[in-house]
Amino acid sequence: MPYPELYNWDTCAQFVSDFLSAVPLPDPLKPPSYLYSSTTVLKYQEGNCFDFSTLLCSMLLGAGYDAYCVYGYGSQDLCHMDLTREVCPLTVKPKEMVKEEEKAPPKKYAVKPPRDLTSRFEREQEIKRQEGVKAEEEKRLKQGERLAEQESAKTDPLHGLRVHSWVLVLSGKREVPESFFIDPFTARSYSTQDDHFLGIESLWNHKNYWVNMQDCWNCCKDLVFDLGDPVRWEYLLLETDKPLLSLTEEEDDGMNDDDDVENLGKEDEDKSFDMPCSWVEQIEISPEAFETRCPNGKKVIQYKRARLEKWAPYLNNNGLVCRLTTYEDLQCTKILEIKEWFQNRKDMLELKHINKVTGLNIDYFKPGHPQALRAHSYTSMQPEMDRVMEFYETARVDGLIKREETPRTMTEYYQGRPDLLSYRHVNFGPRIKKLSLNSAESNPRPVVLRHSLPTSHPTHVLACQKITERFSRNPAKPADEDVAERVFLLLDERIQLRYHCREDHLTASKREFLWRTEGDSKGNKIIMTPDMCLSFEVEPMEHTKKLLYQYEAMMKLKNEEKLARHQAWESELEVLEILKLREEEEAAHVLTISIYDTKRNEKSKEYREAMERMMLEEHLWQAEAQLDYLAPFLAQLPPGEKLTRWQAVRLKDECLSDFKQRLIDKANLIQARFEKVLPGPWQGRGPQRPQPENGPRAVCSPSQTCEGLIGAGGGCQCLGCPDDRVVLPHTCSLGGRVDGGREGVVGGWMEPYNSS
Repeated sequence: MPYPELYNWDTCAQFVSDFLSAVPLPDPLKPPSYLYSSTTVLKYQEGNCFDFSTLLCSMLLGAGYDAYCVYGYGSQDLCHMDLTREVCPLTVKPKEMVKEEEKAPPKKYAVKPPRDLTSRFEREQEIKRQEGVKAEEEKRLKQGERLAEQESAKTDPLHGLRVHSWVLVLSGKREVPESFFIDPFTARSYSTQDDHFLGIESLWNHKNYWVNMQDCWNCCKDLVFDLGDPVRWEYLLLETDKPLLSLTEEEDDGMNDDDDVENLGKEDEDKSFDMPCSWVEQIEISPEAFETRCPNGKKVIQYKRARLEKWAPYLNNNGLVCRLTTYEDLQCTKILEIKEWFQNRKDMLELKHINKVTGLNIDYFKPGHPQALRAHSYTSMQPEMDRVMEFYETARVDGLIKREETPRTMTEYYQGRPDLLSYRHVNFGPRIKKLSLNSAESNPRPVVLRHSLPTSHPTHVLACQKITERFSRNPAKPADEDVAERVFLLLDERIQLRYHCREDHLTASKREFLWRTEGDSKGNKIIMTPDMCLSFEVEPMEHTKKLLYQYEAMMKLKNEEKLARHQAWESELEVLEILKLREEEEAAHVLTISIYDTKRNEKSKEYREAMERMMLEEHLWQAEAQLDYLAPFLAQLPPGEKLTRWQAVRLKDECLSDFKQRLIDKANLIQARFEKVLPGPWQGRGPQRPQPENGPRAVCSPSQTCEGLIGAGGGCQCLGCPDDRVVLPHTCSLGGRVDGGREGVVGGWMEPYNSS
């Protein structure tokens, strides 16, 4: 198949299950009397279990698997495609591989952790008690489910007799480690030991047919799928690709006799039968069929405590193609969560996860969103609520990968920034009035400064406002000069710095700056004093910072504080912009259509129609341009001979006279239509009226070789004459003569000439 998605067995099985509609067998106890070809099954998009298996087996063989169609017996749930007792595979969470972190070797002078004085025996007993309670709860739930299933389930009177067909995939090819079954109805894989498969009569592929000679009293659990063993599997055709089992020595000695060998060869020649060539057309799946999948537009599968709905692409206006609803009970009355999958969305929305219990919504996006969103977790689309936004860091300039927001805080995580910023945490002040999406720029959350508060405002109501930034290690700087954490305490007007720790040290250097706005005792503004910088140096003897250095560092930090506040304000505006954009995207539901999809893409369709119209017009123009007016006249002459002068002159006269007659016919038709549309003074003025006695005239010579004359203000133009706009009187090069006047003569008759 020309689709990479159909290269693996699971995607092939899923395509067959989605593309075809299941039709039950006419008689559940007998196989069908004939099989449709796979091309016919694909055309009508429906079939029974044997049609499903034949198509799936053909696709698997083309993909390189060792696949076989199986004719056997199955359970009632398997034959009726009943999955109400099965767990939906989409609800099973994949096991996360926990990577064990390599513990760093303990340092020689590391501080020992405090001793654990709790009783280990009591802790073990508490763990055992909790595990026992959990096991009892699970056991009680399983018993309740089992009783409910037994009450709902009815004994099948045809158990072990229901005919079914499925696909067997043997190990070996395509790195398949173990043989397994595939149910084509549900696209689920089963072990060969599964209880749903009760027995096998035969199996076949495109090369041979094997009959099962083994007993199926224990379902398919004891079957050996060694098709090269003629004792267990009797083959129909001699030419088989399965190697036969080696014979014993006694049988080998007996076969050495020449007569026996000749007789055996004769018997084989008489009984040999080769597989004929296939008369079935090649299986082809169009791109539209591969994309549509669902034959009726929608497919519903009921699982245990789950309901799966599938739609064809572009069937829903919002791009919904799949919905999984999970319920709390077996009766499917209370919904726990809903998962919806989308395709062809312009906003790149791929999955929406709605938890009905907690009210948490998670939207997952593919790469290409205008705001580079990867995931958005929220409980409400209103601003300043709990939410988490994840981004594609490679699509953003600032390297933001995650943003967590609460009503009072905002935390951002970065990666790959040139300034090595990896973390920023902002505490906002309380808001007096509620924020709406339209007041994004006019009413941001306040980042409060102490001197901006009124004197009557109770400062204890506000939490300590601060901005915390963390940086990764910069190997180009010494550890004592490389800032690891920077905290701006805006209310207290303090800035705290913590530097990276040296490799052979346990503590790191710290420094704190105090910003004073009040003056000294004399009223002078304080610029810098030694008590405005408190520091802790790991190695104080290596270097000491002077007051000027501290002042410059503090001024630089004040600029960094302004920049951090501005970036926090921009982050808040970006959140509001994203929320507004998401509301517009959810309201619009714009779908993207490929330019190659000529049936749905209106622009492509209009462009194609315009190109076809232009090509048609160009073709007609070329056909008119290639029209030869002399062709009817040249056909009267004998072909292949050169024209004499007399023949050429006669041919010219005949062509011009024919052209003149055609112009006369056109003029008569125009005059007749003109008189019909505009009655009045022009009524009855036919083309053969006599010329008026008075007035200027334009007279054509008796030869009548000039097809028509139009004069205007002392000049004329002969219709059919190469001379253009000459002065009267004029002798036409075609032989006609015009004396002058503002009259037009066409074919010997006169009409007043309209100068407009």
